[in-house]
Amino acid sequence: MRMFRDFWETSKPNFEAPSLGPFSVWLSWAQLITWGSVFYTFSLLMGPVERELGLSRAEVSLGFSLALLADGLMAYPIGWLIDRGHERRVMTWGSVWVGACLLAHSFIDSLLGFYGVWLALGIGMSATLYSPVFAIVTRRFPNDFRRAIIIMTFLGGLASTVFIPLSSWLIQSLGWRHALWVLAMLQWFICWPLHFWFLRGAHQNIGSSEDPKPPIQLPSTSELQHPQAPAVAIGVHLKRAPFWLLACFMLLTFSVSSALPAHMISLLEEAQLSPAWVIAIPASIGVIQVLGRLLLFVFEKHLDVHSANKWIPCLVPLGLLFLVAGGLEPWAALLFVTFYGLGNGLNTIVKGTAMAQYVSRDHVGQLNGMLGLPLALGRAAAPLALGLMWTPEVGYAHGLRWLLVAGVVGVACLWLAQISAQKSTH
Repeated sequence: MRMFRDFWETSKPNFEAPSLGPFSVWLSWAQLITWGSVFYTFSLLMGPVERELGLSRAEVSLGFSLALLADGLMAYPIGWLIDRGHERRVMTWGSVWVGACLLAHSFIDSLLGFYGVWLALGIGMSATLYSPVFAIVTRRFPNDFRRAIIIMTFLGGLASTVFIPLSSWLIQSLGWRHALWVLAMLQWFICWPLHFWFLRGAHQNIGSSEDPKPPIQLPSTSELQHPQAPAVAIGVHLKRAPFWLLACFMLLTFSVSSALPAHMISLLEEAQLSPAWVIAIPASIGVIQVLGRLLLFVFEKHLDVHSANKWIPCLVPLGLLFLVAGGLEPWAALLFVTFYGLGNGLNTIVKGTAMAQYVSRDHVGQLNGMLGLPLALGRAAAPLALGLMWTPEVGYAHGLRWLLVAGVVGVACLWLAQISAQKSTH
């Protein structure tokens, strides 16, 4: 214990914190590696684990659902720690934890061990993926956090494009157990040092319970203006409409974006695309996501942020509308994937900034953390629900209609949250 105490004492920050550019760019490498080595590698591990341990597809799939549930359960305590200035410890030791779990994964020989490892990886995901790092940049760059988040999602958006082929090559070359050793090393020798070095200089920002004045003002210009205002107790925000409307928006949009990837291949096959297109189109979604974020980064200075927030979430329902109206014709499938890729990439930024813009910057970690479990349940249930709605007679038609409805209702909730937040400031 003394070793760990001395480690933190000698690493206390007494310097100028990193600026927005280096901070966002370097930490985005850690996002790419963690998303890629954990989230996107699971599907590649399913087959080898099934064969070696003699498990069924349902048994293996449950492991990922357990990880999502653990991620959701830990979201609030992780947000609470970040809001109190412990961001460096959370993400640094989160990377150490993820690396240890990946290494432990290489030694499992039973279903119970498999479930235990993925429960533990879910805890690590809650401390290392977008939710904690978005809360951190919101605290560190209160007047430019949206731009920081856009920068950070450039590389993160390429996680599937990079790690699906990389992890596949490692598994084929080394076997799945030794491939996990390599992925663990990436956590320890890249992600851990990045978090340890660039998360110096955290500051506490604990809200007061005395003043119920709303801290958010909605500007009409392209940049948010955040006047200094007394902080508000978190309980006050839970009694206001914007929080609950944003909760509905996030739940519905997360459900749509979680349901589609698991069924994308089957859906494109039903569209009668060639096998080459069926593989190439999903692989290109990461590039399309990054392209959308790049366009937003370039033109954001010329856009009103609230108008952008209003129209960006419409892209995914628009893509679904093409698919529903086109009856899975090839042209409809191509338009769908284009709009879905753009919308899914840009929605990450909207969802990552909306709580700070329309509810509270002071408590953004805890507020997003409170949604962790319901969002995890929605993400876990959505792919199953879409699969249950599939029938040999009509394919995915019924499920796509329900996803379109969910997408439209989610957009409506965001619009109402903007209106409600604006009224509360007058």
